[in-house]
Amino acid sequence: MAVLNNRLVCRAAAPIRSFCTKSAETEAELGRALSSAIPAQSSKEKGRNIQWVFLGCPGVGKGTYAARLSRLLGVPHIATGDLVRQELSSRRPLASQLAGIVNQGKLISDEIIIDLLSKRLEDAQTKGDTGFILDGFPRTVRQAEILEGVTDIDLVINLKLREEALIAKCLGRRICSECGRNFNVACVDIKSEDGNPGMYMPPLLPPPQCTSKLTIRSDDTEEIVKERLRVYNDMSRAVEEFYQRRGKLLEFDLPGGIPESWPKLLHALNLNDNEDKRTAAA
Repeated sequence: MAVLNNRLVCRAAAPIRSFCTKSAETEAELGRALSSAIPAQSSKEKGRNIQWVFLGCPGVGKGTYAARLSRLLGVPHIATGDLVRQELSSRRPLASQLAGIVNQGKLISDEIIIDLLSKRLEDAQTKGDTGFILDGFPRTVRQAEILEGVTDIDLVINLKLREEALIAKCLGRRICSECGRNFNVACVDIKSEDGNPGMYMPPLLPPPQCTSKLTIRSDDTEEIVKERLRVYNDMSRAVEEFYQRRGKLLEFDLPGGIPESWPKLLHALNLNDNEDKRTAAA
């Protein structure tokens, strides 16, 4: 789906450094596993076969905006973070291994992530879904290279937000233990200073029936959040450059909360007001 040519960020990029440390045979196996799970695209009907990727720091809102676009465009939203948390809640042997990695704020190996992602894509294929919006993958150049080798990503949307707002949002995240919905109790109110504009992001509070059932993710502590941001920032620049060089990267600075940011994101994606109204009602 060719969109946004006039809006893509195509700055000159430094040579890409590959983070691949595994053998070519392992690389090929990962590529085959992912390729077999991605539905073949026989057409490019609008909205059904888009293949988009969301990049952005933990807590930036990738899941929120990707989920809205998923409903709008009628394609699956596949978040690797959700896949990891689902595995963590299981009693399978992998759960304990993942818990140790996540609780230290470290990156999960490519092999584990691609295995979880392949299974989710296979489920989507079984249901007859086409296209996807990926959230949280790829996180390394190696993952991007594997993905590029098996399918043609249309667009990569890189969401950006100030670090102080990111930390506040991560610490304010809450999940209803009964319905599974996500909320945020943080009220981000950054005053303008030194020529920088202010920013206000109101809390996303739960309805009364969820208030007493809110839980906090085990990895949403200040120490772990800061470590996750450090790890992400160390790895993200090379991934952004990877997609910049291919003319597929759209960088979008979030100006505030959902009411302010969502219409501007739709405008950047050339999606019209009628589509916006359908999504707002969801």
